Amino acid sequence: MIELSTWRITMIATPFTPMVSLLGGALIGLSAVLLMWATGRIAGVSGIAARLFPPYEDREFAGRLAFVAGLVAAPILVRIVSGSLPVQTIAAGTPVLIVAGLLTGFGAVWGSGCTSGHGVCGLSRLSLRSLVATISFMSAGIATVFVMRHWG
Repeated sequence: MIELSTWRITMIATPFTPMVSLLGGALIGLSAVLLMWATGRIAGVSGIAARLFPPYEDREFAGRLAFVAGLVAAPILVRIVSGSLPVQTIAAGTPVLIVAGLLTGFGAVWGSGCTSGHGVCGLSRLSLRSLVATISFMSAGIATVFVMRHWG
């Protein structure tokens, strides 16, 4: 366990489930393709969510709202269908989660997109900018895990 002042961070190993991961990845890819096919838009979640707020009220507002509502409804549907939700453990306290959320939002704005826009859609379109962004995301994630596990 790592203690940063009054914040406590615990690293918890999550078991790898290859079939569920493969299915989830395929569904994410299918969703991105369907959104591109139906609307001509890239499934960048941060951009879609940001455009739910003014001044972006336009004819595509309902579609963006439906997209984000689907993200929120997915775990509810899983609960209804399976009777339970996957076990999730978040050992970080509220201050850590708030800082992490703010840093993630800042990174998505500063990087002109998020992992879904760059990593899923941008790479599949062979975008050099998305390749650089994805390498940055992955490098920062790898470095963070290394520091938290080995230097903490």
